[in-house]
Amino acid sequence: MQKIRIQREDFDPQAEADALTAGRTDVGAVVTFTGLCRDEGGVLAILELEHYPGMAEKELERIAQEARSRWPVQGVVLLHRFGKIAPGERIVMVAVSALHRSEAFCAAEFLMDFLKTNAPFWKRQHLGDGTLGGWVEAKSADDAAAERWTT
Repeated sequence: MQKIRIQREDFDPQAEADALTAGRTDVGAVVTFTGLCRDEGGVLAILELEHYPGMAEKELERIAQEARSRWPVQGVVLLHRFGKIAPGERIVMVAVSALHRSEAFCAAEFLMDFLKTNAPFWKRQHLGDGTLGGWVEAKSADDAAAERWTT
């Protein structure tokens, strides 16, 4: 099973994880990650996420295929929201099912690392004082996390 979606609306992480095991008795592990919008110390009111339609889905597909070629995973879920998201709301979910936990953990980390660095998403801050903040810059820590998979 592979599910890749970019959507405006929220998602149910438990339902998405359950779909990876529905009707299956050969799954030994499901690893999930759900990323939330932070308030950045109380200054952020809304995080606005934009993406490049078509290109973003293709990149998520490519990342998922790369993970599947590296580890014997049984299922992959990649969900990413766009639009205006308030602190505490869900932004992204990665879920992986596999026979064993080590493959599921590695694939999930790989997927998240490359989603953060390669997928064409942009974030803009709307501050609590009513002003429009800047576009969020890429973090060197995200690049370093992705780099470990190429060495």
